[in-house]
Amino acid sequence: MAKAGAEVPAPGNDPGAASKDSLIQPIRGDAKGGHQGAKAGARGQNEGDASHQRAGFLVLLVGAVGVVFGDIGTSPLYAFKESLLHLAGPSMQVRPQEVIGITSLIFWALLIVVTAKYVVLLLQMDNKGEGGTLSLTALAQRALGRRTPLIFIAGVVGASLFYGDAVITPSITVLSAVEGLKIVDALSGRVDAFILPIGIAILVGLFAMQSRGTGFFAKFFGPITLVWFLVMGGLGLASLLANGRGEILWALTPVPAVQFLFSHGALAFVVLGSVFLAVTGAEALYGDMGHFGRNPIRFGWLLLVLPCLMLNYLGQGAYVLANLGPINSSFAQAVQAKAASGAAHLDVDFNPFFSLAPEWGQLPLVALATIASIIASQAVISGAFSMTQQAIQLGLLPRMEIRRTSETQAGQIYMPQVNWLLLAGVLALTAAFQSSSRLASAYGIAITGEMLMSSVLIFLVVWKLWKKPIWLAALLVAPFVMLESIFLSSNLLRVLQGGMVPLLLALALVTVMWTWVRGSRILLDATKREEPVSKLFETLAMHPPRKVSGTAIFLTSDLNSAPAALLHNLKHNQVLHEQIILLNVKTAEQPRVPESERVKIEDFLPDVKRVTLTFGFMETPNVVKALSQSRRQGLRFDILKTSFFLSRRTVVPSEKSGMPVWQDHLFIFLARNATNATDFFHIPSGRAVELGNQVMV
Repeated sequence: MAKAGAEVPAPGNDPGAASKDSLIQPIRGDAKGGHQGAKAGARGQNEGDASHQRAGFLVLLVGAVGVVFGDIGTSPLYAFKESLLHLAGPSMQVRPQEVIGITSLIFWALLIVVTAKYVVLLLQMDNKGEGGTLSLTALAQRALGRRTPLIFIAGVVGASLFYGDAVITPSITVLSAVEGLKIVDALSGRVDAFILPIGIAILVGLFAMQSRGTGFFAKFFGPITLVWFLVMGGLGLASLLANGRGEILWALTPVPAVQFLFSHGALAFVVLGSVFLAVTGAEALYGDMGHFGRNPIRFGWLLLVLPCLMLNYLGQGAYVLANLGPINSSFAQAVQAKAASGAAHLDVDFNPFFSLAPEWGQLPLVALATIASIIASQAVISGAFSMTQQAIQLGLLPRMEIRRTSETQAGQIYMPQVNWLLLAGVLALTAAFQSSSRLASAYGIAITGEMLMSSVLIFLVVWKLWKKPIWLAALLVAPFVMLESIFLSSNLLRVLQGGMVPLLLALALVTVMWTWVRGSRILLDATKREEPVSKLFETLAMHPPRKVSGTAIFLTSDLNSAPAALLHNLKHNQVLHEQIILLNVKTAEQPRVPESERVKIEDFLPDVKRVTLTFGFMETPNVVKALSQSRRQGLRFDILKTSFFLSRRTVVPSEKSGMPVWQDHLFIFLARNATNATDFFHIPSGRAVELGNQVMV
């Protein structure tokens, strides 16, 4: 999903490029010399342009490292550890071939799910340069030419599952980083009681700073995360060299992975749920394409992130192979303690990630890991803001307050309601689970479900939009669907251990979106039964009311029906303004709409115009700004002599609405708590007049 955070130029921009005139200087001499000089000047221009393009590309690349890969970049903190802990339970012993098998499973999961699906395939499916679940949904809808139940369900379920990820990710990443303090020899046994309070304090501070925006801090995200990946890769390489475990490199072939799956039966199925933790965050590669472009993301993954991740996982495997004796002893003690106490989870102070660092470097590594986890959490939070904004524009959620936290970066927004709801969920999860190992039981279900929904949409895009044969589209998507279905089934085994939390959250959001879409359609049908606008003005022509100076703009969802505010104004004030504008605001099935397509003006009557403003689902519908730009198309009005009339409908339940009573009341609750249309459309409050009526749904 799209995450706002880093201040970077838009893809394709050439920041600071010198002008052509500054690169080509006048050349004197003979024709031959002049020709050669001109060629030299052209070469200079091309070299200058190329250098600026390289500089812009590097800025985008570093920015992508900080925002796109933050989530997947913190997976080594817990993915390998949690996978091994499953093996410690039954036998209290981990064998070398099992360590190699798990490492191989992680490597091939990264290669198939992340590289093949997201980097190679999904990054080709941009919706006017944008990515993400809702962008892909709009793309599939455009491919079919209509909104079908399948597309609606896939899009809504995928978007809802994202919020489950947004609640769990900050908790598990921050706690797994802070838990590294237990590994520091100088602090051993003295900080255990402070781990949870420290984690909660960091999370509260992170959410509290959202209202101030991340512009100042965002410029450090890329460099810090770049250092994080280089440190991870360096630690893994050092472990490979120090422990001399060359057999771990056998994990780069699929053989150990296949052997592990066939030799461990049901246990392998359980282990796959933790192996999947290594690819959590892959959805950000597609979601952030609009911020950075596909090439910086692809280069960042293939040249930096994937090599560093694999070096670290190989290094963790080599460390475990070299220390199997002490590790198995600690596992045995933890298993015995669990059996004696009747605990549900295996509690062991074991994390091969932090053990890769020398003693003097463990505390700095914990500090760096904590900063990296904060950056990853920030990216997810910003992604939740962006996803909610898209859902509102597409009509899936009621209007909410959206604040701009940057005057130059359109993607940097803050949504107070979403922020505090997320914080409440994060704190509740953190307090309930209290450790990253317990949170791992709830993590993964939401993401696997979201990935599976995206695979369904990929099939539709390949088949209908790319015009490929249905068998080829099915063949292309089948490996991803099969693998993600296995991962999802494995994660579903954790439902009773905490996995129910993201599922319940997703179910609640699906219900809210379904109710809002259904109720809005019923409400629209009710307004369409109102008097046609053509008939109204025919009546007014025969019995004209008194005219007053100025312009009146009536917002309406249907230009063919008389706006309720217009009818109430005539009924109570018995006047008409000199100029009437019937205004309809629409959301396109694309992220952004060109300025040339923003405004459509129709001369309905001599003093009446019908205007349609179209915004993309990632744009803020600023009505006044768009109308001001429409003056170039002949729309004349003075904002100081203009009044905006809005209809405020009070929705009341009806037994004949077509919805159950509980859904009626839920829709009414959502409608009453929606942000005022005046604020949402950026209409000056001093120029707005709201006239209300009751509508039964």
